[in-house]
Amino acid sequence: MSDRPGTLRELRESGYRSTSVKHEMRRNLLGKLRRREPLFPGILGYEDTVIPQIENAILSQHDILFLGLRGQGKTRLLRMLTSLLDDVMPIVAGSEIHDDPFCPLSKFARDQIAIHGDETPIAWIGRDERYQEKLATPDVTIADLIGEVDLVKHAEGRHLSSEDVLHFGLIPRSHRGIFCMNELPDLSPKIQVGLFNVLEERDIQIRGFPIRLNLDVCMVFSANPEDYTNRGRIVTPLKDRIGSVIRTHYPVTRELGMQITAENAWTSRDGGIKVVVPNFMQEIVEETSRLARNSPHVNQASGVSVRMSIANYENLISSAERRGAIASESLVVARPADLWQLEASSRGKLELTMSDEPGQEDQLIERLIDEAVKNVFDLHDLNPKQFRNVVEFFESGKTLDLDDSLTANEVVRRVDAIKGFRTQVEQLAKTIEPDLLQEDSAQGLMASLAEFLLHALHGHNRLNRTRQSRAARYGR
Repeated sequence: MSDRPGTLRELRESGYRSTSVKHEMRRNLLGKLRRREPLFPGILGYEDTVIPQIENAILSQHDILFLGLRGQGKTRLLRMLTSLLDDVMPIVAGSEIHDDPFCPLSKFARDQIAIHGDETPIAWIGRDERYQEKLATPDVTIADLIGEVDLVKHAEGRHLSSEDVLHFGLIPRSHRGIFCMNELPDLSPKIQVGLFNVLEERDIQIRGFPIRLNLDVCMVFSANPEDYTNRGRIVTPLKDRIGSVIRTHYPVTRELGMQITAENAWTSRDGGIKVVVPNFMQEIVEETSRLARNSPHVNQASGVSVRMSIANYENLISSAERRGAIASESLVVARPADLWQLEASSRGKLELTMSDEPGQEDQLIERLIDEAVKNVFDLHDLNPKQFRNVVEFFESGKTLDLDDSLTANEVVRRVDAIKGFRTQVEQLAKTIEPDLLQEDSAQGLMASLAEFLLHALHGHNRLNRTRQSRAARYGR
């Protein structure tokens, strides 16, 4: 920053011109659009739906409310709006509310300029310092957002009617920047009413003192839909003053959901164990979440977060990684026996509509996983009739025990007892996972596919499957 103007005179001589924060965001957005730069890199699935609405809202210089269920990237979108701010911005040095040197608002900044004139010190702040965020909770007060009389300053001899005695809240401290209020419905109605003047008149009152601060703030909010009855609601007059309300959504396709999960899950791990996750296992993880979003047993007003898929995918990898560590293997392939670990990472991410009795959540998760395995089986145009030999093996009274502790070699050895099954698994591998038919992962893939087919045949009511802890017994 040493080459930037350090005084008011130097700033004026540099040709710097002040602009409002919304105009600044609009200008920078137009530049990005002309250069075809991505506005929200890493955000997937919103290119044709949400992002155009955000762009229009910014071009219209609107305050924005993101309305959507949990886990739809609302907060991430809001925080990325800082990319539309200039790299740096000049302020009166020491100002709590980032006063514009050419248009000071606070008494501190006005006094500084009155005393020092053209030699008033100038400081430069980055775009991250111009973003303030507050999670709305019922205990948030007007003092938190707007400000309060500082009794310490009053005790030092300053008069209550003087601006010198004020302690500014988050919104004045967001002057010339972006202020974000997360989960707006959780804010008590009387506090929401206190935001009216900030949005409409751009001024504030503290303890009855009409402090005329023509604040320059871009206000952005996030909220769950109003029909989420466990929460509060946005009071109508406040909602009326928000320029654009933009609805977010979950991934519209299974493939998009898998891509989002793969990019956000923790997969690059240390420990010396490589975990390979076949594509059909990724499909099962995503399909489980998609089924939950349509289940009548799940409170859809609450939603099923994308975080459920991410946490499930991470637990799937961890289960395979644990097996590799116990067996001293450097490469393992995730398989359906690892899916039982999804119960732990799914709990708490579903709100049931049924009575919350012990074990009901786990039972629902297990049913969703079974249904997901069956759907992915059908997705690959497989037919249970193709595996009549497998059904006949179990109809003869035989059983097969599999669990997540078995090595791939042991699983393959056990399923080899089913006549012709190995050939069927190999043919399927060539069709749906040809890239994994390498020497180092081929055996793990065979074990994973064999378990997948057995689990899917159970889903189609061709086999019986009883589960005891981490083990599954297949029979008829």
